[in-house]
Amino acid sequence: MESGARIMSEKNKKPQKLKARLPRGFVDREAADIRAVNEMTAKIREVYERYGFDPVETPLFEYTDALGKFLPDADRPNEGVFSLLDDDEQWMSLRYDLTAPLARHVAENFNEIQLPYRTYRAGYVFRNEKPGPGRFRQFMQFDADSVGAPGVQSDAEMCMMMADTMEALGIKRGDYVIRVNNRKVLDGVMEAIGVGGDENFARRLTVLRAIDKLDKFGTEGVTLLLGEGRKDESGDFTKGAGLNAEQIEKVLFFVGITDYVESAVHLAELVAGTEKGVEGVDELNTIRSLVMGAGYGPDRIKIDPSVVRGLEYYTGPVYEAELTFDVTNEKGEKVVFGSVGGGGRYDGLVSRFMGQPVPATGFSIGVSRLMTALKNLGKLGADEVLAPVLVTVMDGDVESMGRYQRFTQALRNEGIRAEMYQGNWKKFGNQLKYADRRGSPIAIIQGGDERAQGVVQIKDLIEGKRLSGEISDNAEWREARVAQEVVSEADLVAKVREILAAQAEDRRRAKQADV
Repeated sequence: MESGARIMSEKNKKPQKLKARLPRGFVDREAADIRAVNEMTAKIREVYERYGFDPVETPLFEYTDALGKFLPDADRPNEGVFSLLDDDEQWMSLRYDLTAPLARHVAENFNEIQLPYRTYRAGYVFRNEKPGPGRFRQFMQFDADSVGAPGVQSDAEMCMMMADTMEALGIKRGDYVIRVNNRKVLDGVMEAIGVGGDENFARRLTVLRAIDKLDKFGTEGVTLLLGEGRKDESGDFTKGAGLNAEQIEKVLFFVGITDYVESAVHLAELVAGTEKGVEGVDELNTIRSLVMGAGYGPDRIKIDPSVVRGLEYYTGPVYEAELTFDVTNEKGEKVVFGSVGGGGRYDGLVSRFMGQPVPATGFSIGVSRLMTALKNLGKLGADEVLAPVLVTVMDGDVESMGRYQRFTQALRNEGIRAEMYQGNWKKFGNQLKYADRRGSPIAIIQGGDERAQGVVQIKDLIEGKRLSGEISDNAEWREARVAQEVVSEADLVAKVREILAAQAEDRRRAKQADV
């Protein structure tokens, strides 16, 4: 009996519903965000095209070993990247950035491509990291690179293109700066203080990571990290680079330079006798001369040795696009917005595949971060996308449906967004509720009586006076509301266009009244 009851009980059990859940570190994107990104990337693309760069696209997956030495070397290389083992026993990973796939593409097609190879691409990259506030596992980058261009004039041009991109997006001068440093100068400083050579690689890495914290911890905190180490508020201790006071002073002088022209002589003296350091200072001076000669002053492109972004990765000039205006952070504090992209020279990345030197330089824009900045400045989404005109359905027979579809197509053919209602047409009230929730500007209505007369009703769903703030209460609103108009089928498109133009004028006036 018990077993029979149990069987019956199991039969009566309802199947478990699958719980809808978004994976951690990923986001769904809605129409407004997608349109904002499209608007922004179109402006960036226009600048890149003007500079003679062409688009190229690589797949989301690459063989894991192609992604570079910066990934862990393990039996299952899944730390930092999302990986899978293919049926041919080779590891593949979702791309970590857009640069390593480009390097593979160039090496694989080296005999067919024309050098310098000037390309741009936008796409999603993936990081298998612990997600948190503002830290996502999938995000978009927009890169431009020049492969096969050895001279620093190519780096200077990249900086100028970054500056032009900021302005094309509506960021005015004074609200951004492109900051430039050189990995070779820092290598020269390291050599000058006695931590050059392969045997000091780990120590140099600690120094790089210490000076990268300058904005976060200030000079005092960085001094501790360059020395014996630093204990944070929680009591955790971070071991330092173990430099002495004289060595620390020289590193801090280098990263503390705020006026390059004033400090150039002292910097040259500091790295004198180090081949790389002298070469790096020469390259910075050349970039400065080139950008100044092209009309880009230090208010737009500035030599700044405190830039340490990606110095582990780059081999020469390094540059960063920084937005200098204040925003309010989650703690309610005023902070400088900061970096929205950067890049530099990476002569070693393509060479890994080639066995011969292949110079390359490029930069990457963080699309989501830049979009946040542009929204803060009111530079995105200013041009509203109108919801579609709704053609309602009063009768469900084939002839009537065909007629409603014909009205819809007539509007679309004239460039007007329109849709025919596709829900349950028998409840007409739901159609107008749908139009309201969609924000439709106009509803088109034709029942049997109108069809017999060859006319349609056009209902203006947006009253212009309400938008411009002239109406103060609901009674006044009902009085002023424009009644629906009846026009012939032949005049449908012209009348819709007329109403949409009047609504656009109302919005323009309302916007002026707000300014």
